[in-house]
Amino acid sequence: MDLYKQFKAECCKEVQEQALNEDCQNATSYWNVAVRKFKYCYHFEWLGRPIIQYPQDIVGMQELIWEVKPDLIIETGIAHGGSLIFSASMLALLEVCEASEKGQLLDLAKPKRHVLGVDIDIRKHNRQAIEQHPLSSRIQMIEGSSVDDSIVAEVARIASNYSKVLVLLDSNHTHEHVLAELQAYSPLVSSGSYCVVFDSIIEDMPDGTYPNRPWGIGDNPKTAVREFLSINDSFEVDFSIENKLLITVAPNGWLRKVK
Repeated sequence: MDLYKQFKAECCKEVQEQALNEDCQNATSYWNVAVRKFKYCYHFEWLGRPIIQYPQDIVGMQELIWEVKPDLIIETGIAHGGSLIFSASMLALLEVCEASEKGQLLDLAKPKRHVLGVDIDIRKHNRQAIEQHPLSSRIQMIEGSSVDDSIVAEVARIASNYSKVLVLLDSNHTHEHVLAELQAYSPLVSSGSYCVVFDSIIEDMPDGTYPNRPWGIGDNPKTAVREFLSINDSFEVDFSIENKLLITVAPNGWLRKVK
């Protein structure tokens, strides 16, 4: 076994151990509750745009994109656009690395990999900031409900032009909406790729954490994932990712397409 494989094997063993460690799990739960009151996830940016994600999940997504090497990332939920910019930057890096490996010059004006964002309300100032960003040539946005039949059809039409598709769901967090998104977008996910369902952590937070939202315990992305997996055997939860991160807004939400 070479040194890198030995290092990875040791890491896998340690990840499994920390996932089973009661102190680690209790500390993670306590931390999640403690930082919620300060809107912790709102305080980070990616290349100049608010990303509204845990840094741990950003690192997890970086590893996932490098592993999958998608040529299209579909995201529901845009907000300030930080996640779109992050995905675009990761796809740009993939192209840089591939060109370097082949000894080719990269034509930045003609990107091969793209990000498609869908949001029911793309605010004017956010759209403007995204469109003026240096990575905007990789980004396309569609305004409308992510579960509207016409929007789903348009996304499917665009996705048909790409060979490897990764999907990120981060819009309305009610059970009904997320389940509808899973049913609509899961067929677009390439085999071996992922559908990541964010904010499944809602199910694990104390009752009353989201008093002004239509979601909460029993009605959230995690409950939608449970129902989806009970009727769809094409996906499975990749627990290795959350076991490694410990701190994630997507427990049970890293879904790998296996069929």
